[in-house]
Amino acid sequence: MAASKVQAFWNHPAGPKTIHFWAPTFKWGISIANIADFSKPPENISYPQQIAVTCTGLIWSRYSMVITPKNWNLFSVNVAMAGTGLTQLSRKIMHDYFPDTDAAVQKE
Repeated sequence: MAASKVQAFWNHPAGPKTIHFWAPTFKWGISIANIADFSKPPENISYPQQIAVTCTGLIWSRYSMVITPKNWNLFSVNVAMAGTGLTQLSRKIMHDYFPDTDAAVQKE
């Protein structure tokens, strides 16, 4: 039973024998780096970079659902990219446009 599942995964059109598996797998590094940056000061966040990460995540999430075969690895990494990008953008916006709120949160 387990061997057949491994074989099915191995031979899948978006499985580890294809670029359709490895490209999204390595793309996880961008989301992981963005998560690691959550602890960095908001003044170091770049609007253009986070807008690009967010838009890339949103666009490619949609694309991953209209291609055949459906690539769930591509979908999940792009949802993560959109989420981390939106989180970073909200931190930057709160810091730049609502400094009183940001200071109150830091005091707690």
